[in-house]
Amino acid sequence: MDELDALRQMRTALAEEEHPDRIALRTNWRAGTRERPRRGFRVQLGGFRIPLVSMVATAAVVTSAVAVVTLRSDPEPAPQNGNVLLVAATNAQKAPIGKYWHVKKRSGEIKAVGKKASTHYRVDSRQGGEIWAERNGKAIQAHREFADVPVTAEDKRRWQAAGSPEKPRIPDPDDANDYVMLDMTPRGSQTPPAWYPSDDRYFGLTAAQIAKLPTEPRALEEALLNLEGVWRAVATSNKPEPLRALHGQDRVRALSDVTVTLLSTAPAPPAVRAAVFRMLAAQPGVKAEGKVTDPIGRTGTAVSLPLETTMPLGLYTAPKQLATYRRQMIIDPDAGTLLAIRHLVDKPPRGRKKLPSGDLGQTRWLKAENMPDRFHRPGELASYEVYEVTEWTNAEPQR
Repeated sequence: MDELDALRQMRTALAEEEHPDRIALRTNWRAGTRERPRRGFRVQLGGFRIPLVSMVATAAVVTSAVAVVTLRSDPEPAPQNGNVLLVAATNAQKAPIGKYWHVKKRSGEIKAVGKKASTHYRVDSRQGGEIWAERNGKAIQAHREFADVPVTAEDKRRWQAAGSPEKPRIPDPDDANDYVMLDMTPRGSQTPPAWYPSDDRYFGLTAAQIAKLPTEPRALEEALLNLEGVWRAVATSNKPEPLRALHGQDRVRALSDVTVTLLSTAPAPPAVRAAVFRMLAAQPGVKAEGKVTDPIGRTGTAVSLPLETTMPLGLYTAPKQLATYRRQMIIDPDAGTLLAIRHLVDKPPRGRKKLPSGDLGQTRWLKAENMPDRFHRPGELASYEVYEVTEWTNAEPQR
């Protein structure tokens, strides 16, 4: 039994009571310890640093905003996943609980514009949302739209060389004869946010049920394995099945979906969130990859899941994709929070796949040449979701 296995099998009470510095000493992990430089990814979306002054379709974005994505060597060490996640669990446990669960998030999909790899440019298609949920489950939420922006300075140069179109067209993956338009026009800031009631469930769980989830990691996993849904990446039917029917990578992928929700939008109390981190630490193949910067510039630790076919959030269902991806969680161990999720291209789109017939019986094909990431290279960002705020608070909702 190695040290990590021993750490995972220690009693939950010890992990809850032990200070992060004690864990760091016992496992020989310290943030900032130097070692041989590792190859890694840093994402810096500079255009995201503008202040948020409004909600739906009202983010004030200057036309020159550019989201800068860079790939470079990362000199920071990659601590083992169990250490980082258990430190995060210890600190999540300490977080106070309040009257409201407040979430502010934004997401983006990186889409290629152009017909040739040599001249195409990438655009970050962005949107966001905000949630205020009471502990009884009553909630309100708002949707936010942002202008689409070039990803890097080179993408901006190519966009300008193409005439700086405000609404460039990209192929429609579902219909080779159609197209969709991106919106790169600056958005005004006068329209008030459109708030509306929300009665969302979280994989079928109510806020009350989430509050009563087990706080011991193995018991929590057992409870989550009873959740029913359409979990498989490529499903042959829409018939729900318990999560425990999945095995291997399929189970880790499905559990990671639930994990992300419990650490972000779901109003989970601190003890449950701590148990989620501990449960994730025990999953096979979960790997910490070192320090990275999330899409809005915050430093965290990347934790990768052993999945090559994970779908980007908000992109397409598995039957509608021709590439494979890697999912990374970016966490802040010191705060015990999930900062972001990002999906990196593993294998770019290739070939084609027959789709079900259209409404009029027409034959349809999914073709790599029509995919939004058709020119992406391995390791490049395909999509992301950033959690700007995830906290319990007694402050009243700011509408």
